[in-house]
Amino acid sequence: MAIITGEQGALLTQQLAAYLTENSTNLDTAAIVNLLNTSLPPNEKVGDLNNGVITNGIYKRFGAFDIVNNKVEVVTEGLWSNGSGSLTTFFTGSVASISGHSGSAASLYYYNIYLSSTATGSGSPVEFAVAYGHKDGSGSVQLSTSDSALLPTMATYSQYRILLNNNFEGDVDDYFTFYSASIEDGYQSNDIWVINLSRARYREQADAGNISLTLSGSNGKFTFIDDSGKKFSDTAGKTGTVFNIVSGSINLGTQDEATIKTYTASNAAGYGKFYPNAGIVILNPTAITSTVGASVSPVVTATPTSETYNHKLLFNAISLGANFQMRRTENVSTQHFFVRATNREFNYSNNPTYVSGSDGSFYESAFETDPKTYITSVGLYNDANELLAVAKTSQPIVKSFDKEVLIKVKLDF
Repeated sequence: MAIITGEQGALLTQQLAAYLTENSTNLDTAAIVNLLNTSLPPNEKVGDLNNGVITNGIYKRFGAFDIVNNKVEVVTEGLWSNGSGSLTTFFTGSVASISGHSGSAASLYYYNIYLSSTATGSGSPVEFAVAYGHKDGSGSVQLSTSDSALLPTMATYSQYRILLNNNFEGDVDDYFTFYSASIEDGYQSNDIWVINLSRARYREQADAGNISLTLSGSNGKFTFIDDSGKKFSDTAGKTGTVFNIVSGSINLGTQDEATIKTYTASNAAGYGKFYPNAGIVILNPTAITSTVGASVSPVVTATPTSETYNHKLLFNAISLGANFQMRRTENVSTQHFFVRATNREFNYSNNPTYVSGSDGSFYESAFETDPKTYITSVGLYNDANELLAVAKTSQPIVKSFDKEVLIKVKLDF
């Protein structure tokens, strides 16, 4: 901190007085800075305020090149609520029953799946839901059997058909179509299984190329992935890009690309579709049953006397498979702030313990010739001097006249 005395101090006083007299209603801070710099030694000169340099004080305005805006980073992470990219245990919850129907209101249509047996139901994080749908309502009690029939399988098929088969022209396919050995999307299916990821889990979108689902049945365990690692789909509708579900391995933990064993089951039907933007997997029960085994084959009786709960068969296959890997990907907007402390900045502290006594002498005598501070945090303020964000350093950073510091603060939003 410089003290200007003698002739130089008197001259500076005259210059400032003259300037203030001539410009009492229109002060130019740059001009005042220039006047001060004519009297200050080189290591104490005040920088250009417009370029974000203030020698003494606790605030410093960012310069034109100190802020980098509109940077977008792609972030991928484990999708499940425990932060992991893999689930090995699966549990269903219970909800209130509905009058005139066995079971529960929601379970007629779907099962919510949780990762813990002690955390299910209201208030607990849902990982995903499983459902079964049939175009004609097979597997549901029909109106001809009961006046209170809800036809949940028909409702489920219709709901996802409208949601996922709706193209940009507004046309909706009547059937879900899957890959076939003879022609892509040539197999029409009357029924579907649905895996619907919780919105809170996949957020912006599920990460294509990082889905691996193991299903277990009477024929053993089989792993299914999407084909984005081999071939990018050219099929896109209002729900975004669509990939095929295939038999294979994503080879997690290696540098190898995904291995696709087969696109179709032994009956030449494709296994399903993956909609990463919607967080939905649609499986073809016919193909899955042909591969995994008859133990998962849905009951499709046209006029059952009770609901068949075919989605429970899918849940059982997932639970026994004990391995569902999934990740999510997000585009995160970032803003970078470069906080620069030059050699002559922030070398003094406003902390009362920095000085001692009424004379304001340094508490640490060595600071008389070599003052030091220790930077532990950076506060970001707006023009109204309101604190907006605080960044903490991993450890105190020593600052003195022979040291300069550059701290990059990154804000994600």
